[in-house]
Amino acid sequence: MTTAVQPLSGLTVIDFTQVFMGPSCTQMLGDYGADVIKVERPGTGDISRTSIPDPAGLDNPIFLSINRNKRSIAIDTRTDEGRQVIHELVRSADVVVSNFRTGVMERLGLGYEALRAVNPRIIWASGTGFGTEGPYAHKGGQDAIAQAYSGVMWRRVSDDDPVTLYPTTLCDYTTGMHLLQGILLALLHRDRTGEGQKVEVSMYDSMLHMQMQEACQQLNRGSEINWAAMPLTGVFPTTDGALIMVGGFKSNALHHISRALELDEDLSERPEFATLDLQFAHRPELQRIFAEAVARNTTDHWVKRLEDEDILCAPVRSLEQTLDDEQTAVNNMIVEMDHPVAGRIRALNAPLHLSATPAEVRRVPPRLGEHGAEVLGELGYTAEQIDLLREKGVLR
Repeated sequence: MTTAVQPLSGLTVIDFTQVFMGPSCTQMLGDYGADVIKVERPGTGDISRTSIPDPAGLDNPIFLSINRNKRSIAIDTRTDEGRQVIHELVRSADVVVSNFRTGVMERLGLGYEALRAVNPRIIWASGTGFGTEGPYAHKGGQDAIAQAYSGVMWRRVSDDDPVTLYPTTLCDYTTGMHLLQGILLALLHRDRTGEGQKVEVSMYDSMLHMQMQEACQQLNRGSEINWAAMPLTGVFPTTDGALIMVGGFKSNALHHISRALELDEDLSERPEFATLDLQFAHRPELQRIFAEAVARNTTDHWVKRLEDEDILCAPVRSLEQTLDDEQTAVNNMIVEMDHPVAGRIRALNAPLHLSATPAEVRRVPPRLGEHGAEVLGELGYTAEQIDLLREKGVLR
């Protein structure tokens, strides 16, 4: 662990987020020093606590993966007493983060205007599915839904390929990182002006923005660019697995591919493959030739051959293989923690490598409501007042 003062030390974040988009953002704030106070529903907490059956129950790996460096308080925000606790928290806080549907925080009496009245310097950050206005504003945000609405799901290598769901929560993570960026920018602005502000991001906007190159091509030329459908790029089975080859960023890449794949001829000298436009026109034939060649030998064999010709390539690996890779260890991408319920747990580390202030694990992911009394005590609540809130069911 580092002994350096973390970049966000002294920052207090009130975290209403759940599932993945929001918690991925607030965990990163916690990894770099912020005191993140996670506000959860009494009894069940964050939805991710119950998203999969697990021996550790509410402390399953899905929850543990994105909730370290946080303190949990389980409080009923629908009650007057619960809202009063939140107001007391906000009074001395810096950031409030949520990722509910549009309007939920307002209906709870915890919208931007209400909390700005409590603390004018507050940064109120919200992640939604589609934004706060427009025909889809009422819809819930969910990764697969965002893939479908944004055009990401429709785009695929070939029109013959089925429309399918990308299995990793790409939209949640991307939007969570945009939410993080917005919060950090707002903090910089506040340092200069003393003003808090509202920060809003949506999954819809984040997925559109990810397609900035493709969108600009479509908007200005009326045509589609599909990087996965380039004629010299593809995924090809080998005798023991598969590899991906990217035949770009090199003058006459087809010549070097022909040599690497031990073909009988230099395909770049054939008239039908002489230019990029012709290669696009004859892509199926090129892909067939590549596939037949690659199928004759092992993944390692072809990776070496292609790399010797300076053609970008890689074995197609499972997550299990990647986690066990030496590069993962060298990059310090796995952290270990001792959890009182789940035991020894391993999770992914933050991907930002800061030389002076690296990410650190100060707290293991919290048990539901674990820090309620501690947090209220810091606000000045007496033991009797805390007990009374528990008796009323406001605090669990």
